[in-house]
Amino acid sequence: MAISVGTIFKERKYPFIFTLSLLFICVGFLLLTNNQYSYFSISDLQRLRSVSSSSSAAPPPPRSPEVSSTPITGMVQDDVVSLNGNDDSAVAELNWELCKGPAAVDYIPCLDNMKAIKALRSRRHMEHRERHCPEPSPRCLVRLPPGYRVPIPWPKSRDMIWFDNVPHPMLVEYKKDQNWVRKSGDYLVFPGGGTQFKEGVTNYIDFIEKTLPIIKWGKKIRVILDVGCGVASFGGYLLDKDVITMSFAPKDEHEAQIQFALERGIPATLAVIGTQKLTYPDNVYDLIHCARCRVHWDANGGRPLMELNRILRPGGYFVWSATPVYRKDERDQSVWNAMVNVTKSICWKVVAKTVDLNGIGLVIYQKPVSSSCYEKRKENNPPMCDIKDKKNISWYVPLDGCIPQLPADSMGNSQNWPVSWPQRLSSKPLSLPTEPDAEQMFYEDTKHWSALVSDVYLEGLAVNWSSIRNVMDMNAGYGGFAAALIDQPVWVMNVVPIHVPDTLSVIFDRGLIGTYHDWCESSNTYPRTYDLLHSSFLLGNLTQRCDIIDVAVEMDRILRPGGWLLVQDTIEIIDKLSPVLHSLHWSTTLYQGQFLVGKKDFWRPT
Repeated sequence: MAISVGTIFKERKYPFIFTLSLLFICVGFLLLTNNQYSYFSISDLQRLRSVSSSSSAAPPPPRSPEVSSTPITGMVQDDVVSLNGNDDSAVAELNWELCKGPAAVDYIPCLDNMKAIKALRSRRHMEHRERHCPEPSPRCLVRLPPGYRVPIPWPKSRDMIWFDNVPHPMLVEYKKDQNWVRKSGDYLVFPGGGTQFKEGVTNYIDFIEKTLPIIKWGKKIRVILDVGCGVASFGGYLLDKDVITMSFAPKDEHEAQIQFALERGIPATLAVIGTQKLTYPDNVYDLIHCARCRVHWDANGGRPLMELNRILRPGGYFVWSATPVYRKDERDQSVWNAMVNVTKSICWKVVAKTVDLNGIGLVIYQKPVSSSCYEKRKENNPPMCDIKDKKNISWYVPLDGCIPQLPADSMGNSQNWPVSWPQRLSSKPLSLPTEPDAEQMFYEDTKHWSALVSDVYLEGLAVNWSSIRNVMDMNAGYGGFAAALIDQPVWVMNVVPIHVPDTLSVIFDRGLIGTYHDWCESSNTYPRTYDLLHSSFLLGNLTQRCDIIDVAVEMDRILRPGGWLLVQDTIEIIDKLSPVLHSLHWSTTLYQGQFLVGKKDFWRPT
C-alpha cells in the first residue's frame, strides 16, 4: 500500500522519516528567509534611532551589526509588496478638502495664522513674521497652481523655472532694476544679479575671497548662513564651490522669494530674527553673510547681532555688504557708528573693509576664538550668559541679551576649526559627545548609512533619483544619510526633531546643514518644495504626541507632485501610515517589511 506524506504526518509512523521531514522543512524555511533582504534586524534599526525621553544630551548611536560583504544590487520579486489596496476602514472614510482663501495655494499654517497675528500686542520686533501655529493642526490639502508641471531639472533650474509653478509677478516688477529675476515667456529667469551684485553674483563671490583669501571657499569655509537672501542666488552659485548655504528670509512683501529659491533647487527656509532664537545650535556656521538684508543689527540692545554671534563658529566670519559700509551721508554714518559700538561690545574685530570698482563696499568681521577679549572689556555689557540657564535646543526660545561662553575641550582649551572640506565630512566632529566609545560609534553610524544608501536606497528601491534635487531627512541623527548622498547631485536638509537627543551640532561640524523642528507642527517652508522626504524610525515616538494623519498632511503639503517618500520603520507604523497615504491617492510599495516607498500623485480633491 502506498504511504502518503499526509499519512506519515498524521500517524507519525516511521519516526526517522518523520524527523527528517521536519528537519527539511525547517532548513527550507531558513533558506527562504535568508534569501530575503536582512541588512540588519528591525530591533537593531530601532535601537539606532531610539531615544530616551529623559535624555538632554545626544548619546552616540549604538553599534550596527556587521554588514554582509555580499553587495545587494536589487530586490527579488518576493520582497516587494504593493499596498495600494490595503485600506484601513477608519482612514478610508477621510474626506479631504482643499484649503480655502486667496493665498491657499501657498498656505503655510504656522506663518499664515492671521487670527493669531492680528491678536499680537506688538509688531515692533517682527513678531508677526514668527511662528504662530493653529490648534488643532489644519487637515486641508493645498491646491495646485493652475498649469503646475514637473519642475525643471538641476542644474538648469538654478537659472530658470516654470512661471506657472510659482506665479508671482510682484517681485519681478519690484526688483526689475536690480536684475534679481525677470519673466521670459513661460519661464522666470534668474540672471544672477542682486542689489549688491552689480557685476553678477559670481564676481561678487570672487570679490569676497580676494578681499580675504583665508576664506578659501569650499575648503576652510563650507557652511554659510545667508541672511535676507532674496532669491538665494548667492547660495545657489556657491554650490559650484562646494559651499552649502542656508539661505533665509521672512515671508514678507518680497513676494515668494524663498519659494523661488526652493523651486530653483537652492537650499532655503523662511525665518526672521525677531524675538526668538533661530533654530540652530551655538557655534556652527563658518560664515554669515548679509547683503542689504534690512536687519537693524543694533535694535533691541543689539540682540539681532548677538544672535548671529551665538550661531557663528569661534573664528568665523560675518560679511556685511550694505550702504553704511561705504556711503558717507548722515543716515548711513549713524547706522555705521551704531554697528561699531555693537561689534566692539561683543569683541568682533574688522579683518577687512573695502570697496569694489562699482563703488559697492563690504566689511568682514571675525568672532574671537578665546574669552580673553570678553574679560578685558571695561564694561560687562552685554554680560556673559549663565551656563546654568542654557537650553540645549533653540525651539521657541527668546533671544538672549548676553554672550554665550565659547566652547572648550575637556582640558579647557578652545576648540579648533574643523578640518578642511571634504575631509571634515568623515572626520571626528568637534562637538561629538565625550563618552569613551562615542567616536567608534560615530564611525560605525557613518559606515551603516553608507552601506544602506549605496546597496539599498540607490539600487534596491524603485526611486527615480535622477529626478531628485533636494531631500529632507526628517530624523537626521548624525547626518549619515546626507553624508552617504554626498556624491549625488542633491542637497539634504537635515532635521533634528526636538523630542530626540540633540545631534545638530555634529551635522554642522561635518559640513552639512540642518535645523530643529517639531513634526507635530507645520514646517517653515512653502508647499511643493521638496523632491524626497526621508524618515527613519521617526513616527513611533512622534505619534505618541500627535496623530499620524496630521504628519501625513504635512508630508503631502511640502512634497512636490511626483515626489517620493522613503520611510524606514516597523511594520506596525507602516500599517498605520499606508492607508492615510492611499486616501491621498499616493502609490506605495513595501520592501522587506521595513522600507515603505511612496509617490505623491497630482490628485487634489474637487
